[in-house]
Amino acid sequence: MTGTLFIIAAPSGAGKTTLVRSLSNTVPNLKVSVSCTTRAPRPGEVDGVDYHFINDQQFDEMVRQKAFLEHEQVFDYRYGTPRRWLEEQLAAGNDIILEIDWQGARDVRAMLPEQVLSIFILPPAITTLEQRLRDRGQDDEKTIYRRMRDAMAELSHFGEFDHLVINVNIDTALAELRAIIEARRRRERYSGPDRRKFAESLMTEGSKIQ
Repeated sequence: MTGTLFIIAAPSGAGKTTLVRSLSNTVPNLKVSVSCTTRAPRPGEVDGVDYHFINDQQFDEMVRQKAFLEHEQVFDYRYGTPRRWLEEQLAAGNDIILEIDWQGARDVRAMLPEQVLSIFILPPAITTLEQRLRDRGQDDEKTIYRRMRDAMAELSHFGEFDHLVINVNIDTALAELRAIIEARRRRERYSGPDRRKFAESLMTEGSKIQ
């Protein structure tokens, strides 16, 4: 039996990276795909753990060699999912988490429709997204504004995902993510709460961002 590729996407500031790290540390036999990026490491990030940090020339060469399952431009940098490692792990029956944006998720679903289960992380409120971005202390006002605009664009694609999880409390969100993974491993349908109306309310709340 081949493994499952759990795609996890979220608008910037929704807590996706923290949730993925916690999942990988607590769920047995679950590996995280490490993407390549052309951006510089942020404080505390480790090459080969958080990302494979490469330059534009190396990225171009990997594109030419078709070494990426998918690759996208996000803000001013490029991100790509290494193909060979991921395909080998899935073929060996291992489950993989892939952090990715909605565009990459759409591309990967088209390539691996039977192996993908997609999850979108929702913030409890649009104001929470902005506060989390500010709390990082990494961006100026112009960048925060652009990230908020892009977060709303990301959020508008929530309907393309199999499951929605609200990250109000990390422990609750983790429990729901584990339940989704366990149901998939049993080849059962996860029957958790429907978050569609909540996601629509976030879109309404964020419509004031111009």
